[in-house]
Amino acid sequence: MTIERPVGTDLESAYDVFEQSINLAFQQEGIMEGAAEEIEYKKELIRRSVQDSDSDMVFLVAKLGERVIGTISFGPCGDDIRICTNNELDHLGELGSIYILPEFQGKGVASGLIQAMVKHLQSEGVEQFCLDCGLALAQKVWLRKFGAPYVVAKDYWGNGTDHLVWLCNVADYDLG
Repeated sequence: MTIERPVGTDLESAYDVFEQSINLAFQQEGIMEGAAEEIEYKKELIRRSVQDSDSDMVFLVAKLGERVIGTISFGPCGDDIRICTNNELDHLGELGSIYILPEFQGKGVASGLIQAMVKHLQSEGVEQFCLDCGLALAQKVWLRKFGAPYVVAKDYWGNGTDHLVWLCNVADYDLG
């Protein structure tokens, strides 16, 4: 597996990662709508990051050969984090778009992507980042990887469906 910045020829393969992993995540959560919009949003973010040298988003992709099997991004804090934290973390960047093809989930791809992004953030002098998640199954993974959340927005997505926000120190994730 290699991890690198995506180029134009990686876009179709990255789009497939979004389509498969987001659709699966929404199905597993029992969410019947919104997947298509989320997929298109992620496609636009990665396309802009590749095609616009001034983009404020940085993407990395995990690849096997020429096939993208996972993605991660870093960019400005998103709306859900702004809302859930009353804008306390607006000055930080957000770690996001961590999507792995279903057949490669649980095999260390996300951990590799996180480590590569942490190295990038260190090289840029970034000391903290935030991330968020509203999907219960994914929250279990992030709780294991990132510990207790900074904020739990109770019932953010409806009764019994919380949104979690983490505040992380880059140095805590430097395992190299």
